Amino acid sequence: MAEIERSVYEQVGGQAFFDALVQRFYVGVASDPPLLALYPTPDDLTDATHHLALFLAQYWGGPREYDELRGAPRLRMRHFPFEIGEDARDRWLAHMGAALAGMEIADPAVRAEMQAYFAMAADSLRNQLD
Repeated sequence: MAEIERSVYEQVGGQAFFDALVQRFYVGVASDPPLLALYPTPDDLTDATHHLALFLAQYWGGPREYDELRGAPRLRMRHFPFEIGEDARDRWLAHMGAALAGMEIADPAVRAEMQAYFAMAADSLRNQLD
């Protein structure tokens, strides 16, 4: 009998993985004043943390809680008001890369897939030329 393919969400351990990943990520963001300045509430990243964890969980095959809470992701539209150039993209990607590096992921292919997605997503949100 063929093995049923499990989603990345299931392979990494579900919502707890994405909550931990995003917590690690925002520790880096909080220590990076130029990147932190792009956030609408730099003194309180609670909503940003919650939204990103739900979005990533949903993207990688988890429950559709993000859609239920905020509607369709529309990432480019949601990020358009913020000036995101190469520097901001690189800072975001560095913090996400560090957060991901600190996470336990059994399958190296899953880690590579996540790294590739983050690079593509970060670049696609650029709306400024540096």
